[in-house]
Amino acid sequence: MSTRAISSVAIVGGGIVAWSAAAAIRRQLPAIRVTVIPVPVPADALADRIGCTLPSIGDFHGDLGLTEADTVVRAGSGFRLGTSFEGWSGEGSRFTHSYGEYGRPLAASAFYHHWLRAHRLDEAAPFDQYSAGAVMASADRFLPSERGPASRIAGYAYGLHVDPNRYTEMMRAFALHLGAEERSGSVRDLRIREDGFVDAILLGDDDLRADLFVDASGPQALLFSKVEDDREDWSAYFVADRLAIADEPATTEPSPLDHARAASNGWAWEASSPARKSRGRVYSSAHLDDAQNDLIGYGEPVSLRPGRLSHPWVRNCVAIGDAAVAIEPLDWTNLHLAHSAIDRLVAMMPATDCNPVELWDYNRQMNVEVDRVRDFVMLHYVASYRPDDPFWQDASSRPLPASLEHTLLQWNERGRLPFYEEETFSRDSWAAVLIGQGAIPRRLDPLLNSVPEKESARAMEQLRNAIQSAVAQAPPQSIYLRNLALQGTR
Repeated sequence: MSTRAISSVAIVGGGIVAWSAAAAIRRQLPAIRVTVIPVPVPADALADRIGCTLPSIGDFHGDLGLTEADTVVRAGSGFRLGTSFEGWSGEGSRFTHSYGEYGRPLAASAFYHHWLRAHRLDEAAPFDQYSAGAVMASADRFLPSERGPASRIAGYAYGLHVDPNRYTEMMRAFALHLGAEERSGSVRDLRIREDGFVDAILLGDDDLRADLFVDASGPQALLFSKVEDDREDWSAYFVADRLAIADEPATTEPSPLDHARAASNGWAWEASSPARKSRGRVYSSAHLDDAQNDLIGYGEPVSLRPGRLSHPWVRNCVAIGDAAVAIEPLDWTNLHLAHSAIDRLVAMMPATDCNPVELWDYNRQMNVEVDRVRDFVMLHYVASYRPDDPFWQDASSRPLPASLEHTLLQWNERGRLPFYEEETFSRDSWAAVLIGQGAIPRRLDPLLNSVPEKESARAMEQLRNAIQSAVAQAPPQSIYLRNLALQGTR
């Protein structure tokens, strides 16, 4: 087989994931011809439909050369500093998960160990009060972490809340500007060679040949389902199997804090950007009928079938986004995982022989990352405490993947958090959820003995006061967005 460089890529998909892949390939590998066959975005393609994103979207934009004027002002996006989790450990419970640092390490111990000691002495403020991002989000204020007084306190990061339709159009225009081509037609079938490689996509009376085929068509996996169907089912881990979404025009100023509220039979979210307000309802069909009043005001529910492909890249066909992995939107990882797949696809682009050694490493890296995202999402249910609700009893008693079980054993015994390869969320994020939901270790880390309790308490209080003072100087997000828009028109 020829081992020449790949010169042509065909992408099937009509949403954010497909056009993001087209833009990334054309930007980073401009010698490759990219053709996109747009197909309607299915209702269960969450990476294309969910507007909340993780901070990694900023790095993705940076690699493409897109500015905040492009991705925020023109696309109608807002900033996201974190999520307020309400009621996950009983009525009235609340904590904010933000991105970046919580406190600062003291001597040899991470900050959360010092917080755990102060908590045992009943001398600690809520854990999220030591995060500049969480305090700023709760105050509905915003400044990028590299600007303003808060940058001197602790590092924090932010994602975006995008309008999926406007964002898709922006990314499509950008990909076409970079030289990607758009070709109409419905996918009828694939022509497979004797060696199992895809030769062409059959489009009605025509066909499209390419060296590499990218499936970004959503859970239906229009291409990949004809190549291989080796899917790992996660339904044993997750009780929620339904999702209903409602989008409406924005009626209030956008907030950098979104909300995930536990309900008796699942959970609901609210998030806002300058262009829209999004609401969603995640639940289990075993605990809530699709026609019940709880779902009035939402769109038609779609089924969630959690799981991932065992081998998302097979020969010259690779699945990305919801074609490769399906997981509920808790923690907003859907588009992040799609962007991660695109980044790896570009960085690990093989020759036309798609050497199995290279594909093995791509598949290994993606699966390790996806599995730890699964663990982190599942953590919220396992650490919840709503003993009177059958949904939550079911969700918190599911069998644990070995990797999550190991993490929880380490945390519950001594507050240690093992860090795996390809982690999406930092140790501080893991600690924020565990502490926020009331999971307190049995013993303290002995390394704490190197710092006296009073010295630790004094440093914690100074940091908390400094964060409060710095956040008070940051403007409301609405003012920052207006100033950003004015700068973009100059």
